[in-house]
This record gives sequence, C-alpha cells and structure tokens, in this order.
Amino acid sequence: MKAHRSIAWGAVAAFCLASGVCAQVSHDTAHLPVGVPKGIYPGRVVWVHDPRVTLWDGSSGYSWEEESVDQPACDGMVSDGLRALTGASTDRQAWDLIFTHYNSHHGRSRRGYRIGEKVVIKVNLNPSKDYDWASSQNPEFRPKATSVSPHLVYSLITQLVEEAGVRESDIAVYDASRLVGDPVFDYCRKRFRRVRFVDRVGVRGRIKAKPDLRAPVYFADPSVPGSGSCYVPACATQAAYAINLAMPKSHKTAGVSLCAKNYFGSFWRKGEPGRDGWYPRNLHPYIETSRPEKSYNPLVDLLGHEQLGGKTVLFILDGFYAARGSSGPPVRWDLSPFDGHWPSSLFLSQDPVAIDSVGYDLLRGNKATGPMVKGSAQDYLHEAALAYEPPSGVTYDPENDGTELQSLGVHEHWNDPVHKQYSGNLQGEGGIELVLIAR
Repeated sequence: MKAHRSIAWGAVAAFCLASGVCAQVSHDTAHLPVGVPKGIYPGRVVWVHDPRVTLWDGSSGYSWEEESVDQPACDGMVSDGLRALTGASTDRQAWDLIFTHYNSHHGRSRRGYRIGEKVVIKVNLNPSKDYDWASSQNPEFRPKATSVSPHLVYSLITQLVEEAGVRESDIAVYDASRLVGDPVFDYCRKRFRRVRFVDRVGVRGRIKAKPDLRAPVYFADPSVPGSGSCYVPACATQAAYAINLAMPKSHKTAGVSLCAKNYFGSFWRKGEPGRDGWYPRNLHPYIETSRPEKSYNPLVDLLGHEQLGGKTVLFILDGFYAARGSSGPPVRWDLSPFDGHWPSSLFLSQDPVAIDSVGYDLLRGNKATGPMVKGSAQDYLHEAALAYEPPSGVTYDPENDGTELQSLGVHEHWNDPVHKQYSGNLQGEGGIELVLIAR
C-alpha cells in the first residue's frame, strides 16, 4: 500500500464561524464540526483515487461491463482503503479491528467476527429494473445508467471470505426494491456460488425479499404515511453486521444520493400498491430539496434504525463512475485531481455522516452534478449529527422503544473546493479527517 496522507495543501482561509456550533450554514461555508465523530479514528474518511481502475471510453459498451473496470486495481483500492481506515498492517487485521470496534460499542464483549455470524451488504441498484441490463425492454431502465460496480461487490465479497473469515453462505447482497441484475449476479457467482442475492422478485437464482414484521420503522414525523407499518427486510434483521455500499449521485428530489439514501431500498410498506410493497414513495415529499431549512428528514430514521444504519460496520461510496441523477449516465468530474476524467475513487468510513458530508461537498463542487445539489439537500446531515437535539425539533426514535437517537456522526464542509480540508486535517481532531491515497 502506498503511504497515505491527510489532505493538506497550502494556506487556508478562515476556517470556522465565530459563533461556534451551528445548525445550518450556507452550502459553501466551512464551519466548526457538528456532532460526534465515529470510528477507530473518529471522523476519518479514506479516499482512494486510482485513474487506472476505470477503463470505459464513455461511448462503446457500458460502464458496468466486465471490461470497464480493472479488477486488480479495484482489489488494491479496497485493500489500501481498509488499512488506511483502521491503521492496520494487513487486511485481516483491518477487518478484525472493524468488527471489534463495532462490538465494543454495541454492548458486546470486545471481540472480532465469529464464525456463523451473518453479514448483509446493501448495494445501490436503483437503475436496475430488469435482470438483463444491456437488452432491457423496460422503459424505465437505461443501459447507460450508473449502477454499483460488479467488480467492487466482487472485491468486497472476496475480502469478507478470505480476510474476515466469513462463510459464503453467511453473506447476503441485497436491494429489496430493485433487481440484482445479471452483471452483478453473474460476475460474482462465477466464483462465489453460495453467497445469497436478495431482491424484489427472487427468480433466476436470487432470493425474494421478505419483510420482518417484528422490525417496524417509526418515523419521527407522525404525518409520514406508513409509520410503524414499514418493515425492514428479513435478510437485514438476520444479519449481525451490515455494510452499506452506495454511490455518489446528484438527485433531482433529494439533491444527493449517498449512504443514507441507499437505505431507501430497505423497507416494505404494508398496503403499498406496486413493486410488492418495496417502494419508498411515502418518503419522497419529506426529502424534497424545496422544503424549508431545518426540516425533519426520514433519512435520519433509516440511518439510525438498529437494523439498518445501526448495525452497519462500514460505509462505502463506489465512486468509480459517478452520476447526475438517480438513473443517469456516468459523468466526469472537473475538480482536481479528476480534471475532466472519471472520478475513479473509492471512499470508506465508519462514520456515516462524515462520509456523506464529503460526498455532498464533492457532488456540489463538480459542475456536472452541482446544479441538483441545492436547497435543503444538506439538512439531513445536520439532523443526523444532532439527532439528540435536531434543528427540526422532532424526536428521532425509529424503533419507538423510548430510546432517542444520539449523534450519528460528524458533519462539516470542507474549507474550499481546491484544498478540500476539514478540521481533522487542520486541527488534528474534532471533525472530519479526509485521508487521501493517490495510487
């Protein structure tokens, strides 16, 4: 692994607002961190950049095809990212540190992974409305759409099996509201025959998602339709640990689609017509960027739910090919170090608010995605960071068990799009630390 470094480029302008902790700031203003940083190195977000990983020419074929990503480069990026995130010298040690840290902070003894414990991976397959992506007849599916990289799913499964010691049969990959397309399923099944793939339909070797009626989701705003009658999929509740594998996309409704938004494919609503109940349209009005600032946001309920964000040990953004829009084609980024090329990046963190804050800054900072990132798109980050006393004034208790959410992580903006520094880089503690690995 190449030596990593915290981003530190040149002199920095005034970093924070004199008023201290703030509940809402302008989109481009750096400010004191809000919330409590999480992780072995609290608030750390690792950014691995390797232009060699993306091989697609942008015209012939598709970004999700086997020839469009360099598998060895992808494997190396995952390995480098895990070690930088945990401070480990080997991948095996990195996984042990990740599981041990999670268990020690969730009422278990200070121990690592144990054989027989299940791991679920929530992937972003939002554009996948058909199994055969290239020849799809579904008018809602666009073959050029950006979906999760099959290569990255493959790398992650390889890591879990070979380094973390998880049995294939104890791993489930899911998106309950979509279909696990052939590019992902076939590519991973070539080697991993016993890994389970769970989707909305459950045919052609996949497993049909089923709700666990013992695991309802309650929304902090009682006006949200379906509060208490939305249920988490059983593949998630049966797992001891979860991994959130999302993608950085600008979004016409929410402004951004990152790790928190990735949980939209994770609940079934009783009585919901269409898509067998796995359709989160009841939440769409509550994530609109046109809402007033300091509004309640259901993304916080999902990010804090004990069966979703609450059991997630690792948050990942697949930034090999980013997109403009939830089902849009890949777009190149203009900011340095991308300079008009594909993002070719991987982001990892144990802090869900921190990684989404970095993703937010990148999406807004690039010309191809920035125009959609507007209005109250960042409000959920303030709500999640200050979940114990959110700007909206609601009470977040997604299990309705009387235990209110505490801070889910730390939020702040970078100082500027050129230097991309956070307080963890400038002051050494207290906020986000963005660690760059340039391969």
